[in-house]
This record gives sequence, structure tokens and C-alpha cells, in this order.
Amino acid sequence: MTQRETWTTRLGFILAAVGSAVGLGNIWGFPFQAGRNGGAAFLLVYLVVVLLVGLPAMLMEFVVGRRSKKNPVDAFRELGYGNWTFAGALTAFIAFWILSFYSVVGGWVIRYLVGSLTGAYFGGTEVGNYFLSIAMGPDAVAFHALFMLLSVGIVALGVSDGIERATKLMVPSVVVLLVGIAVWAATLSNAGAGYDFYLSPDLGEVQWGTVIPYAVGQAFFTLSLGMGAMITYASYLGEDDSLPADGGIIAVLNTLVGVLAGLVVFPVLFHYDPNIDLSGAGGSGTAFTTLSSAFAGLGGAGRVLASVFFFVLLIAALSSSISLLEVVTSYVLDNTDYERSSVSVGAGSAVFLFGLPAALGLNWLGLQNASGIDTLTWYNDIAYNLLLPLSVLAVAVFVGWVYGRDALDEIRRGSETGNWFSVTWLWFVRLVVPAGILFTLVLGVQTLLVNAQVLAGPVFEFG
Repeated sequence: MTQRETWTTRLGFILAAVGSAVGLGNIWGFPFQAGRNGGAAFLLVYLVVVLLVGLPAMLMEFVVGRRSKKNPVDAFRELGYGNWTFAGALTAFIAFWILSFYSVVGGWVIRYLVGSLTGAYFGGTEVGNYFLSIAMGPDAVAFHALFMLLSVGIVALGVSDGIERATKLMVPSVVVLLVGIAVWAATLSNAGAGYDFYLSPDLGEVQWGTVIPYAVGQAFFTLSLGMGAMITYASYLGEDDSLPADGGIIAVLNTLVGVLAGLVVFPVLFHYDPNIDLSGAGGSGTAFTTLSSAFAGLGGAGRVLASVFFFVLLIAALSSSISLLEVVTSYVLDNTDYERSSVSVGAGSAVFLFGLPAALGLNWLGLQNASGIDTLTWYNDIAYNLLLPLSVLAVAVFVGWVYGRDALDEIRRGSETGNWFSVTWLWFVRLVVPAGILFTLVLGVQTLLVNAQVLAGPVFEFG
């Protein structure tokens, strides 16, 4: 087996982890999840979930990764609990699952970047038709392959020479460019209405049974939890790094980018249409068609803004995709003597093939409309409502109730937070995180069954 790599600097790990978290889930998904779930109310619930569930869950994944120095599948065996290997295998499968449809969306981002630069969807009915022309079929497959090829190229270079160097450039670029666009968006007419929708919660209008599972799923997705990425990245860490400090920085930066994306998206949308109804937004294509329509409505300035926005989106998407591909790659590298370049190509090829149905628009299981364009939504909802909660729950039970004392020892290593923090964290992992996940899981499965028309309507309703 090849010698295991490590991060060359603490900053490298932090930016790589932030890059894993800051992706399509933040910039593409977060504003539209907020849009269809009450705007500011969703934002408020999301922030609470990140603090009470997301950060403790991130630290428990760091504990497993750094303590074991292994990939997620082998980590539990390395810690002496081989019967818990299923938990790590589930996270690796989820990384594979999510990346397969994530790459398809990444291909769409490349197409929209090109379309913004050339003005392909600016004018007449082109805005509405553009997504339909690129969402599925041979072109979608080709750009799905291109996005995966870019991801493979970075991962093939290694942890320090590939992932660390790339994310040191990507993450600051995302933040700087988003700040620039947000400042410009603030000058648009009706920007205030967008801010009001986004930042002024009306809790009386919240449908808790819908908002809570999506907020928890969004927190898991945007923090890269439950998919093995944080376990994998932490496995390359040194023992002197403070896990609580690093986790706090990563969670704050990730959340700030998500909030910042909303400060771009909502002013643009409300400038485009002061009476816009976002309650039905958030599907795999709606985010693209709605936002690109708003950009097109800005004329020449919109073309520049769209180009910058989709460039930012592409950088963010790549920084996340490489972390998911590294999960699969690290497992093979830890168990074989194959070269990293060969393994990353093989893993990327497998992911590409698994994502073909979403790129081709096949109507799997009859869960989507006849056109099949929203097949990707099926991939996404399975991940949000079922797989991610199950995965995080399994790791929480292991760390909280099985590995407890050793977990405390690891969370304290390199940290100056004191005994009170580690003990409080462990009880959050034992009680608060599982309680939040179980509640979410029930509502999430219910959502899946209603969407699949197995249930005529919700059995449990809140709000």
C-alpha cells in the first residue's frame, strides 16, 4: 500500500474542508431552499440547526477520521470496532451517490458559464428554452464527463499538491467574488424587498413539517456531513490541531458563504420581479431558469454578472466534488498498491457511469414527470431525506455511546477549550444530534412517500 499523505499546513486543511462544504449546496441550493421554505424563517432554522446539530456532528466525524488515520470504511475497524464498518461504508456510498448527480449539475454550471459569456440564453424565449436544451441528452452527458474530468485531475495530483493547492486558490476566490457581486446587487432597485424576504422571518407562516427536514438536510449537505468527506480529510490531520477551533472556523465560513449567496440571489430576483413567487422554486432546473431569467433581464450588466456568478458556482462545485471523489479514492489507496492517478480515474469513471441516468433524463421509478428532466430531484431527495440522516445518526450513536471516552480524549487533543466543552459536546452528540436526526428522518421519509404517491398526504404535520 502507498504511504498516506498529510496536509502541509493547518490552513490547507481548513480551506479544503471549507471548500468541501462550500459548494453547490451553498450557492445554488441554499437560496432556493430558503425561497421555497419561507425565506428568513428557513434561514433562522438553518442557523439553529448548524449550531446545535451541524457543528457537533462535524466534530464527531473529525474525531473518527483523525483518531483512525483511515478512510471512512476502514476507520471503524482501525478503532477496534469492526462491527461498525457498515457506518463508514454507508458514508462512502453516499459520497458516491451524491457525486454522481452533483457532477451532472456541475456540467450544467459549465454550460451556463459558457452561455453567459456568449449570451446564448439572453433574448426572447431563449431563457426558458436554454435549460431544456442542456438538461439531458448527449450534451448533458458530455459536460457531466467534463466536470468529472476536472475533478479527477485535481484529486490525481494528491492531497497536498492537488486538493490543498487547489482549495487555497478556490475558497478565497469564491468569497471575494461573492462579496463583489453582493455589493453590486445591493444597488439594484427592489433589493430591499429581497433582503426583507431573506432576513425578516415570519414564524407564523412556517410549515415546520417541511422546513425542519430540509433545513437539517441542507445543514448536513452544506457542511459535507454524512458523506465521509470530513472523516477522510480529518484522517490527513496532525495530532496537534485543535478540532473544536478548526470545526468552528469551518462552520462559520461555510455559513457565511451560504448567507452571502442569498444576499446576491434575492436582490437580483426581486429586481427582476418584485412580486416573484419562490414557493415552487428549488427543483433541479428551477434554480437555473429563474436566476438566469433575472440575469437576462438586467441587459448587458446581467451578462457580466451572470458570467461571474456561474464562474463562482463552478469553482465552488469543484471544491466540493474533489472532496467526495477523495472519499472513494482514499478507500482504494488504503487497501491496494495502485497509483493515485489510476485510482482517481477509475473512481471518477464509476461515478460518471452511475450519474448517467440523471444526465440522460430517464424517468426512474415513475417518481418524476413524463419528460424525465427532474430525475435529478429524485437523487437529491433520497440523499437529503433518507441517506444523510441515516449516516449521521449511525456515526453519532457510535461516537456518543460506543466510543465515548476515547472520543473525549481525541476531541481534547491539541485543544485548549477545557473539560466543560468536551463533555458538553459529547452529550450533544449523545442526545441532541440523534433527537434532531430522528425527528427529521420521520418527516423526510414521509416527504419521500408523499412524493412517490405511496401516501396521499402527510401523516404528521407541524405548523
